[in-house]
Amino acid sequence: MHISEGVLSAPVLLTGAVLTAAGTAVGLRRMDYDRLMPVAVLSAAFFVASLIHVPVGPTSVHLILNGLIGAILGWAAFPAILVGLALQAVLFLYGGITSLGVNTFNMAMPGVVCFYLFRPLLARQGRAAAVGGFCCGFLGVLLAALLTAASLAFTDEGFLAAAKVLLLAHLPVMCIEGVITALAVSFLARTRPELLAAHQAA
Repeated sequence: MHISEGVLSAPVLLTGAVLTAAGTAVGLRRMDYDRLMPVAVLSAAFFVASLIHVPVGPTSVHLILNGLIGAILGWAAFPAILVGLALQAVLFLYGGITSLGVNTFNMAMPGVVCFYLFRPLLARQGRAAAVGGFCCGFLGVLLAALLTAASLAFTDEGFLAAAKVLLLAHLPVMCIEGVITALAVSFLARTRPELLAAHQAA
């Protein structure tokens, strides 16, 4: 899901950087600074989970957790994912500095979209919260894969085949993240509902 240095065209890189700057500004402005600890914990979870790659055919996949991060943090998903990706780029040369804006937008924006789409379910408890969590986890990865594929396709039509492979390879990850997010959201809704952004917005 991480796009490396030297792959994308300048217009795509610039667009990603501008969109990420705007999303991060909104995230920081809306962030309740009493909730810095959950933001830091989820940023660390993203940092670790997305470093573990599993080979699938000609590519590899990894957990993203963007649906879970969006369900818990809302717009604060932008700064949380930006910090995780920046550390990966600096410490492990994973992804890239120039592609940091595109990679952040591709992973953070789906989390925010899922938060707004499924907020009514996330604000409830029991089966409704679990269904909302599964939808966030599944759709978060699907949208991230689509945005990454679009970034490649807008750069060069020759990347279309790679974009299709990327999308298909992440089908198992969508299901796995759906289950993980459903379990996490259901547990938090039952034990610590105040940690879910949907309960704060409700």
